[in-house]
Amino acid sequence: MNLLQAANFSAPQIAWVTLIPIIVVFGGAVLGVLIEAFAPRKTRRTLVIAVALLTTLAAGAVLATRWFPVLDKPTSIGEYIEDPLTIGAQFVLTIVAFFAILVMADRTVVGDGAFAGQPSDRPGSQDEERSDTQNYQRSEMFPLALFSLGGMMLFPAADSYIMLFVALEVMSLPLYILAATARRRRQLSQEAGMKYFILGAFASGFLLMGSALLYGFTGSLKISDAAAVVPTASGLDWLAVVGVFMIMVGLLFKVGAAPFHAWTPDVYTGAPTPVTGFMAAAVKMAAFGAMVRFYQTIAALLQWDLVPVLIAVAVLTMLVGTFTGIVQTDVKRMLAFSSIAHAGFILIGVFSLAQGSAGHVLYYVLAYGLATVGAFGVITLVRSATAEGEPGGEATALDRWAGLGKKNPLMAASMLVFLLSFAGIPLTAGFVGKFVVFSDGFAGGFGWLVALALACSAVTAFYYFRLVRLMFFTEPTENSVVVRSEGMTFIAVLILALATIVLGVFPGPVLSILSNIVILLP
Repeated sequence: MNLLQAANFSAPQIAWVTLIPIIVVFGGAVLGVLIEAFAPRKTRRTLVIAVALLTTLAAGAVLATRWFPVLDKPTSIGEYIEDPLTIGAQFVLTIVAFFAILVMADRTVVGDGAFAGQPSDRPGSQDEERSDTQNYQRSEMFPLALFSLGGMMLFPAADSYIMLFVALEVMSLPLYILAATARRRRQLSQEAGMKYFILGAFASGFLLMGSALLYGFTGSLKISDAAAVVPTASGLDWLAVVGVFMIMVGLLFKVGAAPFHAWTPDVYTGAPTPVTGFMAAAVKMAAFGAMVRFYQTIAALLQWDLVPVLIAVAVLTMLVGTFTGIVQTDVKRMLAFSSIAHAGFILIGVFSLAQGSAGHVLYYVLAYGLATVGAFGVITLVRSATAEGEPGGEATALDRWAGLGKKNPLMAASMLVFLLSFAGIPLTAGFVGKFVVFSDGFAGGFGWLVALALACSAVTAFYYFRLVRLMFFTEPTENSVVVRSEGMTFIAVLILALATIVLGVFPGPVLSILSNIVILLP
């Protein structure tokens, strides 16, 4: 560059206002790391938790102020799209993350949390015993959750294959670590983290290869540019079809769709339960947000080639989640297969291309996310009882939940609300979510697929109500207790149960807001 060119150089214009929510989340994550490294041991954990909670609240507040300006004028800033879909998905993510962090931060009255004192301790070693004896608890899981949240918030806004991949990895890498940090059943937890990492890398490879094929077909790394090239290009159409399908495979892996679901039950079971709730709710939200944008921008242009395969994926997802869940005897594995079935239901809304379907997908994922974080929050409080009556590990076997309604009516009632929402019973948010998504399926010409989804939904209700029967219509057992905690999980569960009912009884205001969600197309 000569002096004349240097003199004419102008600095790029950066829309800082658009990026403030992302900056807040990543800034909070970095601040949490610094506190973990330098704060005194006695105050470290409290400060990190406070930073994590305030960060999610601050990001949500900023996003709320951005809604009306973006509604009036959605914009594309380089590789980042700020439109109602982006703001809506990011706001829901901050809500889910706030309650998930509350559950992650909670401990029993004896200081028994969900996470290992030091995840680096070898399971069963003297180092681990020393950490437990001294009640030593590291708190890096909260900055990791914020880093993952930042990646999730970038995911639905990505307008380039590079940003899509980077957001995917920023979202996933902290979760691989978090999945391996359970306090009990450490080897199972570490196995879960390893499986998630290996299969996640495999899925990332699909996304990268699909991106490379689309770049070769269009000559551009921007997703919106591909949308302009695909309808007019002649020859090598198979390159675009294969590229789009491979990117969809990467996204389908993240939502736990069959046959890309194999990681889901093992990781959900082995990961610390609060992390399981965070993954099940927030990752689905981010992945479906990105999938809705990608599908409506590019994949829909090739739907005549892709729809038969993608519909087969949706059918297989519903069937696997429904009928495999029936035989489960562990509540976490049961909810894992439930999440697979729900992914199949939501795919109907994604593929329908009906007017307003993007907002309805967000409503469904919001309803599912609130109930999921709440349900896994209840699971963290139901513990096995030792011979002395002291609480032990989580009682995830279904028969341990017998008589929970008599032991702790409030927690049992909250779990009942979440299960009713999963089953799609009226007056819950889950019913409204299924209603609007299935309506979009009819509008999109997938009536037979909606009929199958209704049948599967009725079957899934069987294993939800099996747990209800155990809680309320079976005599209590002596081998499980509901522990008393510091109270954060209790508060989160009650608020989430109330929100599930309110969204089911008065869905109008939220549906009205989400009906304004549109996708900025090229």
